[in-house]
Amino acid sequence: MVETGHNHQPQPIQAPPPRPALPLGGARGPAWPPTEQLGQLQYCIHSNPSWVEASLLAFQHYIVMLGTTVLIASTLVPLMGGSHGDKSRVIQTILFMSGLNTLLQTIIGTRLPTVMGASYAFVIPVLTIINDLRDEDFTSEHQRFVHTMRTIQGSLIVSSFVNIILGYSKAWGTLTRFFSPIVLVPVVCLVGLGLFMRGFPLLANCVEIGLPMLILLVVIQQYLKRIHPKGHFIVERFGLLFCIGIVWAFAAILTEAGAYKNVKEQTKMSCRTDRSYLIQSAPWVKIPYPFQWGTPIFRASHVFAMIGAALVTSAESTGTFFAAARLAGATPPPAHVLSRSIGLQGIFLLLEGIFGAAVGTTASVENVGLLGLTHIGSRRVVQISTAFMIFFSIFGKFGAFFASIPLPIFAAIYCVLFGFVAAVGISLMQFVNNNSLRNLYVLGLSLFLGISIPQYFFMNTNQTNGNGPVRTGGGWFNNIINTIFSSPPTVAIIVGTVLDNTLEWKHTFNDRGLPWWVPFQNRDGDVRNDEFYRLPLRINEYIPTRFL
Repeated sequence: MVETGHNHQPQPIQAPPPRPALPLGGARGPAWPPTEQLGQLQYCIHSNPSWVEASLLAFQHYIVMLGTTVLIASTLVPLMGGSHGDKSRVIQTILFMSGLNTLLQTIIGTRLPTVMGASYAFVIPVLTIINDLRDEDFTSEHQRFVHTMRTIQGSLIVSSFVNIILGYSKAWGTLTRFFSPIVLVPVVCLVGLGLFMRGFPLLANCVEIGLPMLILLVVIQQYLKRIHPKGHFIVERFGLLFCIGIVWAFAAILTEAGAYKNVKEQTKMSCRTDRSYLIQSAPWVKIPYPFQWGTPIFRASHVFAMIGAALVTSAESTGTFFAAARLAGATPPPAHVLSRSIGLQGIFLLLEGIFGAAVGTTASVENVGLLGLTHIGSRRVVQISTAFMIFFSIFGKFGAFFASIPLPIFAAIYCVLFGFVAAVGISLMQFVNNNSLRNLYVLGLSLFLGISIPQYFFMNTNQTNGNGPVRTGGGWFNNIINTIFSSPPTVAIIVGTVLDNTLEWKHTFNDRGLPWWVPFQNRDGDVRNDEFYRLPLRINEYIPTRFL
């Protein structure tokens, strides 16, 4: 791993050794030995760019996570009966809580450079709540919106205790000890691939903006950087900002030129730069505060739906943390660190319910992909990005300006970033026996069912009311099952863990990659664990050891 100081340019990476020649008999050994760390990272978890570079990279992280926040709010708030002003306040609240959550996760959680952003796992439970309240009488649409938000608050508050108990009882860490590289390959792959609907299908809503963004990002970030060595690092690290600026300006020109005057309303919403109405409706200054929508409302049927989403975010965050560790040059997070992180995630789910966020948060997959795209895995960069999240959540007009970026632009970015995370999962194959038919069986079935089962649930789920294919007499049971099996990483964890720990598990210790994997899962199994995940000394003094 190559690490640099604060004010020094990264040292050039040594070229890999040439492939060994084939022996006369035709047999060959491994051309490239397994490597635990990626050699082309410019800055790892402990090394930091200059403050100026770190601030620009942090702003880039803020822009990337903003897309999912706006997409979720734009989907849910109108269905609740909320206005454009209500949508702005929901976005501000989610950003505010994401900033605080991310900051504490990097300090006392996993300590990995992961952004905590809005989770799509909560969309189905929220749609269920919206549907249940649809037939009730309200004096206005705004009253219906406020009542719905209060119901969501109550459900988030109760469901948060699932993650708190799973985390701080160390039950989640105990579960992760049953993982092996065989399980992690499909889980990490599907953390990225499972979000394919937010890629090209969303891009295609305005292909004249989305497709140029995708092509421009690949050309500038991967090819243009090779033209001149002086511009290599600038284009590699900040090419994403250049592309967003160029395509956003192009979209504004098309909007002002009248290119979308006589098109469908859906096309206008996707392509025009003036259809978010966020800038006009956002307040200049607004600080999110507890119970801003009113007293929470608690309903058992809605709570169970949220419990399913809380379990899903635990599974999805776990897969994302493993991808982040690899792209930050850290060892795989140990079991006790994952427990600590999930417990903290539960605490913030409780706070999100108190503050009135429309959904809970999870580890942001797109921001982990950005670590690999920029070759910067620095923890400090992500910590600085929380300042942008909190600042723009308070000063609404400024935040609304960036939130008005057309969603197809974000979709083009996600095509690259989600694919990058999926490829990180594939890279874990180097630690297992790829010639074992038993391993191929577990991998293949976990991957296929991890894609196929959630797709079945998605195709048979009403996107308006959240009703899924499981429709028994118990609504609470339906909500939990429909939510859990709509998540590709969660299905992959279930299938992979069961198969890997029951099929010839006693006789395949080496084939499963466990000699490499087991030391990282013990607190003292590898000396690097403390280096990457140990809490700062001052904080360590005030937190009981049983919670670490």
